[in-house]
Amino acid sequence: MIKGLHHNAYRCRDSEETRAFYEDFLGLPLKHCFVIEITKSGRPSNVLHSFFQMHDGSFLAFFEEPDAPFDFKEQRDFDLHIALEVERDYMLEMKARGEAAGIETRGVADHGFIESIYFRDPNGYVIELTAPVKGPAGDVFDEEAAHATMAQWQNSK
Repeated sequence: MIKGLHHNAYRCRDSEETRAFYEDFLGLPLKHCFVIEITKSGRPSNVLHSFFQMHDGSFLAFFEEPDAPFDFKEQRDFDLHIALEVERDYMLEMKARGEAAGIETRGVADHGFIESIYFRDPNGYVIELTAPVKGPAGDVFDEEAAHATMAQWQNSK
């Protein structure tokens, strides 16, 4: 049985630049870092693996590997983003904070069951802060309807 998310891991350009965004700006404390000099497959490496903890105990993790090429690019909205749940008031505070700090900030987007704002981190990833909508609009999770929508999509694309 899968219990929950422990961590998602992503490449980063620079660990300190990434730390400043995730710890200083977003408020996720850096809880663990370690250097990987040889992979489990026996490949020599020079990697720093860092972990930033969220309130539920899960982590966002990053790998900096300066000697290995990686195609960092600004991701399109739907291609790759990390969505983090927050309270609505906090989301609005972070929107103002991002704008004041000169960080690319978009939103508020109303998705019906959630409202979201978006930042771009130093690695080009889109970070979504999302607040669930209270009440009937927020009660949209229905497995049967989800499967029907998926089937309709598959048949019409």
